[in-house]
Amino acid sequence: MIASRHNTPGIGRLDKTRTMEVIPVLDLMGGSVVRARMGDRAHYRPIATPLSPGSDPLDVARGLLRIGAFERFYVADLDAIAGKGEHRVVLCRLRSELDLELWVDGGIADLAAARDWLDAGLGYLVFGSETQTDAAPVRRLSADPRVVLSLDFRGEHFLGPPALLAEPDAWPDRVIVMTLARVGSGAGPDFSRIAAIRALAGPRKLYAAGGIRGAADLADLARAGVAGALVASCLHDGALTARDIAALSGARAYARGREP
Repeated sequence: MIASRHNTPGIGRLDKTRTMEVIPVLDLMGGSVVRARMGDRAHYRPIATPLSPGSDPLDVARGLLRIGAFERFYVADLDAIAGKGEHRVVLCRLRSELDLELWVDGGIADLAAARDWLDAGLGYLVFGSETQTDAAPVRRLSADPRVVLSLDFRGEHFLGPPALLAEPDAWPDRVIVMTLARVGSGAGPDFSRIAAIRALAGPRKLYAAGGIRGAADLADLARAGVAGALVASCLHDGALTARDIAALSGARAYARGREP
């Protein structure tokens, strides 16, 4: 069980004027959902989770939807990021069969490719900084409400063109702070990094990714002014429950079609 810094379980100390959006993550590789850990993609393997009979993306997504009435999923198309194919058919099925809004990082770093992807209507486009060669595509599309920027870090190092980090005025309205070395580690969020980006981001919504252990971390992030968080391991391991998610989001229903 994940230890909490709080004296009471769950999120009893969360300021009720703040809410936290929980966004489940699907990491796709070779047609399967894989278990991500510390950004070491060469060693990712198909996920084994009590929420699904296997690693098929639709089965895993359905299992996650039994926990919470999530409005959107974040999808990392790791094959597309590596230039080894893509999962567009899977994305179409997730949207059509489960009626999900998707935030998708497919490694797109070219302005024309980004516009083509948005025109296809598959969901929000996530520009991952690690795959960008310059800041121009993000700058040109920053006003598009379907664009999200992921600022990717490994340790103290920013992964991406320095100009992108140095020009917060060019960021879109939604920004993910991704600490890859903490993904799947249970090490806790990178609060200092998030605070530094919060100071630069102005009115933009920030989303934390990497190391989140459960409800206590999410409550701390909400108090720090973070709008939402990308989570995977704590959902599959049972550390983040339906009751936690409902309380964090202010929702009445714990899962689609089910009342508390």
